[in-house]
Amino acid sequence: MTHNSKDPLKGYRGPARETLARFGVRVWSDVRCTNNSGSVFEGVILPRSETFDDLHIVIKLKTGYNVGVHYDRVVSIEEIGYKEAVYKIPEQEFPRRPNLPKVTLLGTGGTIASRLDYRTGAVIPAFTPGELYGAVPELADLCNLTTRKIFGVFSENMGWKEYVILAEEIGKEIESGADGIVIGHGTDTMGHTAAILSFMVQDSPVPIVVVGSQRSSDRPSSDAALNLIHAVKTAGEGDIAEVQICMFGPTSDRYGLLHRGTRCRKMHSSYRSTFRTLSDIPLAVVSRDGFTPLNTDILQRDASRKIKIDTAYDDRVTILYYYPGMDPDLVDALVEKGYHGIVIAGTGLGHVNTPLYPALDRAIKAGVHVVMTVQTLWGYAQMYVYDTGRDLLDIGVVPLDNMLPETALMKLGWVLGHTRDHGEVLTMMRKTINHEITPREPHNGYLILQGGLPEVESWITSQWK
Repeated sequence: MTHNSKDPLKGYRGPARETLARFGVRVWSDVRCTNNSGSVFEGVILPRSETFDDLHIVIKLKTGYNVGVHYDRVVSIEEIGYKEAVYKIPEQEFPRRPNLPKVTLLGTGGTIASRLDYRTGAVIPAFTPGELYGAVPELADLCNLTTRKIFGVFSENMGWKEYVILAEEIGKEIESGADGIVIGHGTDTMGHTAAILSFMVQDSPVPIVVVGSQRSSDRPSSDAALNLIHAVKTAGEGDIAEVQICMFGPTSDRYGLLHRGTRCRKMHSSYRSTFRTLSDIPLAVVSRDGFTPLNTDILQRDASRKIKIDTAYDDRVTILYYYPGMDPDLVDALVEKGYHGIVIAGTGLGHVNTPLYPALDRAIKAGVHVVMTVQTLWGYAQMYVYDTGRDLLDIGVVPLDNMLPETALMKLGWVLGHTRDHGEVLTMMRKTINHEITPREPHNGYLILQGGLPEVESWITSQWK
């Protein structure tokens, strides 16, 4: 259903719209909403983009955060006030200059940029080139921008079908002459998407940059605009023709970091500098002024290179995060349910308890492919060191060296989309495609600055004024 500007339930459809109508509240109502667990949410009901799902009611809380309440959990909604806003950024024509690179921004959901309506506290989303120019005018100095919304989902709802569509759309845009691709994405599963695209999209001639924001534009500490500026600059001017994540470097707004898609992980729920390259160093520093290369082992931009899109997948794969006392029936249940691949995040160098051995043996003999990563995240699965590891090797569990568990999950699903032959699967899993396994970890690839120590506190004091 299309809603005009006078529609009091603008953007809402289906069950969410029916729920708002049942309680007699409108978009821009200041409400007190109670769900079936007794939680109370107080704030303003925001409009929804018609590309988003029809199951959630979005409330801007007094803290500044937005929360989506599923319609079937709503017990009551009480209107305690009302303040209407114009929920649209006035479009201005995006200036186009022939000497600037052509960048395509593909949207997967959420708001890559926005502007605050100070009267209501609402975040007004921007996505078209004209809206983005109104919200982040600096973009016009960096590129000629094209935007396309592929789908609108929360990042936790990204899955294999979305990965295939996204990879194919990237291929189309590059073949149509884009000098770089930016993908707007929620941060929660950004690492998963960057990893799978590193396998589904190979030999790219141009940069492919995944970007998001940890904090929305209604907060003074928002990272949305600067992340977008850095990502667009990287896509249009950068020399790294790989799938990469672009997010804040330090907690301040001094620069961003470019992380390789197979070696990056979200490490904090709310810090702006949440993304880290693990067991390696980032690819480069990016700022408004330019780039500082950090990692010399890169695939360089090359317009003559022919992109390869390979979207095969098998979604019957999972991760088992081992914990003490894990029961073998978990493994047996996965086999019974028809899973074809299991990634284990094991302890230490790649270990699980002895009672799991018979179940893993049964799984492997049933044709399930079982691989081992380490839950320490840094370091290698070295299963030949202790008897326990060697026993697992004898059963047929295959170590994946220092591949991250989430990257291993994405790769295993992609590999099983090509073959179920055990030998071929293991060969493909251990063959490095895009640095998902590195032959060694650099001396500065593992750094944790532990606060409280004199030398660390001295360094922090000297750097963070």
